Amino acid sequence: MTALAPALQAFFTSGLQGERGASPATVAAYRDAWVLLIGYAGTASGKPPHELGFADVTAEVVSGFLTYLETGRGNSVTTRNARLAAVHSLFAWAAHRYPEHARDISRVLAIPPKRGQRTDLTYLDPGEVTALLAAPDRTTKAGRRDHSLPQTAVTTGMRVSELTGLKTADVHLGTAPHTVCRGKGRKNRTTPLDADTVADPGG
Repeated sequence: MTALAPALQAFFTSGLQGERGASPATVAAYRDAWVLLIGYAGTASGKPPHELGFADVTAEVVSGFLTYLETGRGNSVTTRNARLAAVHSLFAWAAHRYPEHARDISRVLAIPPKRGQRTDLTYLDPGEVTALLAAPDRTTKAGRRDHSLPQTAVTTGMRVSELTGLKTADVHLGTAPHTVCRGKGRKNRTTPLDADTVADPGG
């Protein structure tokens, strides 16, 4: 067995979860990236996965893999860079544990992310917010729900994932009304609610 197989196992069981405390979503994303890379490297080398070593996952192979993601799988630059981050993460972890592969590891770590077109961030102006909140039919239960969610989003600045992840116990409408949500980086965030949101019949 080559060094790559035990390195992968130790990275995912000890490195990501134990040492770094990575979230399940991060672990799954890194796993998917490596499943694709192992398949690509195995095809390129003609070896089964368990025989692949660091020498089979060279900078040239990784670069070819990244090109394949964009041209063969139609992945965006963002997805391509996310896959590269998963590769870099393991190689950076392995660099201190497998010094005999330092040359191959350093060359992979030198592969830069690809620059992509930036998406302009825009926001709703007051008139658009008013039109959005006026659209639902608040005489119906579904309409009150469809008004309450954007009303909360507008006043708290929550992400969609934070908003849809709210539970009844996370919303406090008594003294000092506020919401508690689990946001980016698995951090809890407390946000005050204004009078209009508290008074919303859909809340």
